[in-house]
Amino acid sequence: MKKNIITLCLIIGSITFYWYKQEKANSLLDYKKTAKQGKANSLLDYKKAAEQGNAKAQYNLGLAYFIGKGVEQSYSQALYWWKKAAEQGLAEAQSKLGVCYYDGKGVEQSYSQAVYWLKKAAEQGNAEAQSNLGVAYYDGNGVEQSYSQAVYWFKKAVEQGYAKAQYNLGNAYFKGEGVEQSYSQAVYWLKKAAEQGDTEAQFILGTAYSIGEGIEQSNSQAVYWWKKAAEQGNADAQFILGAAYYFGETVEKSKSQGLYWLRKACNNQNNEACDLLNKIK
Repeated sequence: MKKNIITLCLIIGSITFYWYKQEKANSLLDYKKTAKQGKANSLLDYKKAAEQGNAKAQYNLGLAYFIGKGVEQSYSQALYWWKKAAEQGLAEAQSKLGVCYYDGKGVEQSYSQAVYWLKKAAEQGNAEAQSNLGVAYYDGNGVEQSYSQAVYWFKKAVEQGYAKAQYNLGNAYFKGEGVEQSYSQAVYWLKKAAEQGDTEAQFILGTAYSIGEGIEQSNSQAVYWWKKAAEQGNADAQFILGAAYYFGETVEKSKSQGLYWLRKACNNQNNEACDLLNKIK
């Protein structure tokens, strides 16, 4: 059973590269952070300033529309204000605009437009855009596919401590794409991302510890990192942790803990966990 679990982890972990998606939680965090720096009626202030051409206010107003905070949620309005700010050269807005074009939110999907705006932001040193531009090069979306260019931009972003780029660079080292293959370098960068709370990195780092690939083998560290990821809702980590507990592999056997995490994973749309639960009923 242990071998099957580890094989699954390596397959999942090694093929996934992070494309940043503008999720509600991330945008809300940014919005709250900037709002605290203003007055209680900051949204009204932002709107007034945005209409007067203030790029930072336009960016913040775009965030408000994107998440529906204080205004009716509207991707098209978010895009409208981010484009205003992006055209004035605000890197944060250029990055968000690039993601909108990449994902087709509030606008017709266009990889070429996504890359155009991501490059604008990346060249100004925006870490989020640098990481996303790296993913575009890795996948060949909107640009000619190039692992070396992908790694170039990942490295630019990791110099600023950007967790998703650390994860992506770790995966590049893991697979030997754009860089010389190195498990030790892969683990180094995955650990950097994991320590910042990146769940995918935590999951794969746990797997590396479980088999001693690129790092000294440690069951306790494997479980530690799997649990970190599982507690943040990572379905793959919930599955591996549940299976480990249920079968007593890597950790002391506990069917109750095993079932707890397997049910969490199944409820989180992990098909392997659902299948396993059906088999052990």
